[in-house]
Amino acid sequence: MNFITQIFNILNDQLLKMTWLYDIVKLLVEKVFRLDYSSKLGGSVHFFIYDTIKIFILLSVLIFAISYIQSYFPPERTKKILGGIKGLKGNILGALLGTITPFCSCSSIPIFIGFTSAGLPLGVTFSFLISSPMVDLASFLLLMSFFGVKIAAVYVIVGLILAVIGGTLIDKLNLEKYVEGYVKEIEDVDVEVEEMTREERISYSKEQVKEIINRVWLYILIGVGIGATIHNWIPKSVIQNVIGQNNPFSVLLATLVGIPMYADIFGTLPIAEALFGKGVGIGTVLAFMMAVTALSLPSMIMLGKVVKPKLLGIFIVIVSVGILIIGYLFNIFSYLIV
Repeated sequence: MNFITQIFNILNDQLLKMTWLYDIVKLLVEKVFRLDYSSKLGGSVHFFIYDTIKIFILLSVLIFAISYIQSYFPPERTKKILGGIKGLKGNILGALLGTITPFCSCSSIPIFIGFTSAGLPLGVTFSFLISSPMVDLASFLLLMSFFGVKIAAVYVIVGLILAVIGGTLIDKLNLEKYVEGYVKEIEDVDVEVEEMTREERISYSKEQVKEIINRVWLYILIGVGIGATIHNWIPKSVIQNVIGQNNPFSVLLATLVGIPMYADIFGTLPIAEALFGKGVGIGTVLAFMMAVTALSLPSMIMLGKVVKPKLLGIFIVIVSVGILIIGYLFNIFSYLIV
């Protein structure tokens, strides 16, 4: 068992955490840029270069792999899978299928419209809408590289639970009448799903890598820049006073700060890493990440075009309360996973 653990730790360090890249960038900062690695400026430059390269390498590899898997589950096939299942099982399946779709919150809205127009239960579509931008296999592996297995697993599990509970509550409240009429009137065309060849799947996966990187590269750079600033320039005492464990409103503040932002989880991770490194509670960090990915202001504006204000408000309240509960509970029981 010890041998297996050692092999896993080596693979985790070299493939996910990329300690080899960390050391190379450290040499680059010290030998080429002539900066003291332990200084604020040198540390910031190292953080920015190392995290940026690491995220783009992991992102390219993981999105390719996830997209290859996703090629077996196009929206048409997903609709067919979800169409015959209702109730709690449907919510669970909707949340799980959301994990194999590497969409940001805004790009999930058209899929949501397609599912709704196809007559899928509203609760199932909302479970999908919550989990799709927040939880996927790529984010799990990226989280492992930043925070380790326990925290990555916790994030995925609580994200799925939130998606299932949120969808179930919306289903029980019978809110179908609050979906905009034109969405229901959209003709659902039953497109025959064509099987792709291996070459087509590889080509599709490459295109997905290009598309997603083109969509998120700026947010990644911004996120890494903010993370580098927090990590090296903002004193730990300031962070602790604002959103540290001693502030009872830390989770609420992190959630409110996260909502107006628009970024994939890939752009959020460097900020979360820096906050965690400054001693911010894991529950507060999770709340921030979930608010950014599930409740971003642009996606709520888009969702407001397809559902009426009452349904939008209920959705925001359910997800926000869920995020707050998750954040406070994990701050209280952080000693179990950190």
